[in-house]
Amino acid sequence: MEESTSKEKILKNVRNALINKSDNPYPAIDLESSVFYDIEESLDINFAQKLTEVSGKFVFCENEDEFLNNLKSLISENKWNNIFCLEKKIQKLLTKAEITFDSGNEKFLNIKIGITYCEYLISRLGSIMISSKQTSGRRLNVFPETHIVLAYTSQLVPDIKDAIKNIKKKYNEKMPSMISVITGPSRTADIEKTLVMGAHGPKELYVFLIDDNT
Repeated sequence: MEESTSKEKILKNVRNALINKSDNPYPAIDLESSVFYDIEESLDINFAQKLTEVSGKFVFCENEDEFLNNLKSLISENKWNNIFCLEKKIQKLLTKAEITFDSGNEKFLNIKIGITYCEYLISRLGSIMISSKQTSGRRLNVFPETHIVLAYTSQLVPDIKDAIKNIKKKYNEKMPSMISVITGPSRTADIEKTLVMGAHGPKELYVFLIDDNT
């Protein structure tokens, strides 16, 4: 009789384990409590700290007018052009401030700056949750050299589990086909352990946070 293959041995062991279930040898382990430390700062301050730790840039704004003023200063300082935006509400704000932008597909390949909304801001990680359900879609978060995110304090959540819970509630039975989390600008050190920014996406990431809880 031929000797059993490694695959057959593994499957046999799995079957035996399913048939002969053993008791949990560690019944006293607490599987419900959070493994993370408590966030001591407010959600916005903690988010800002974590975002800057991963080379993201954070700008707090008391209202939309302050956002526009800060954005205009940033555009002037960096001599930005080729700004692209698909979000209708942001387009209205940019138009109000006389900030030039493009939104047509024929201009997409030339863009340097992309402005989008997000789904949620994850305070503990300094991360941004996005989805394919947003008007900006999948491309605008990864294609431009600089990604600007406009968010509101009501979108801040403590942990990624809270963001997932909220996005399930938001879309109910029509979940986005893509949900992703952005943590800082794109980077890699795969080649000779040399850090390269913008390897797979934007070189710079800005988050403008507007206070809408007042």
